[in-house]
Amino acid sequence: MEVESRKSMEKTHSKPKNVWEDFFKDKKHGGHRYSSEEFLAMEAREKLFHLDGGGTLLDFGCGSAELLTYYAQEYEQLVGADFSPSMLEEASKRISEKKCNNIDLVLANHETLWENLQFTFDRITAAGVIQYLTYQEIDAFIANASKHLSTDGKIVFFDILDPRLYPLWKLGVFAPKAGVLKALYRVGSDFRNSISATLRNRPKNIYGFSHNPYKLQKIANKHGFEMRYVQSMYYEYKYHAIMFRT
Repeated sequence: MEVESRKSMEKTHSKPKNVWEDFFKDKKHGGHRYSSEEFLAMEAREKLFHLDGGGTLLDFGCGSAELLTYYAQEYEQLVGADFSPSMLEEASKRISEKKCNNIDLVLANHETLWENLQFTFDRITAAGVIQYLTYQEIDAFIANASKHLSTDGKIVFFDILDPRLYPLWKLGVFAPKAGVLKALYRVGSDFRNSISATLRNRPKNIYGFSHNPYKLQKIANKHGFEMRYVQSMYYEYKYHAIMFRT
């Protein structure tokens, strides 16, 4: 009885198999700083600059296709994949409204994605998604992506949380009116949110993991890619990782 009771308690307090899929299953919008079309268009232009061409594109974690529909103007064929049914429902509406007939959508996570692909891609990208994967999962993602990438293709991860800058952002250092009182308030608020999330067995916030660029570089090198990283233009605490074959 004691063993059964302990197992029951462990099951009750254990996290879902994939906590992020559970977290986003009913969400309808991505985590962009601003939702205006003007801002989305500017953000897309920055990302298209780093994607730097190609004819086919796979966007993992496409969300509600806020960026994907802008990518569609520059690519012949695109596939948007996401693990959130509600996000893909919104993506389908946006794609229809924007008349982007060159986009296909796939419901899949980082593990099931690859069995749904029918051809190789010149660019495989993910924006604001890699923070929901561990280093081990990123390793597996790059390994799988390399098998579905054209010879001269690139893997580009956008908006990765920088562990050197993210703590400063949380303290409000980059805010217009930064100060000690605001920093203390943020620390207290973050602590309360963490306690609340732990009690509810939920992520403490939407941001996920921060990843050291040098660790990502080692993973990229392991799979035969060179990697360079650049600061995000619109998010002070994030960077982009651009991978290409040596």
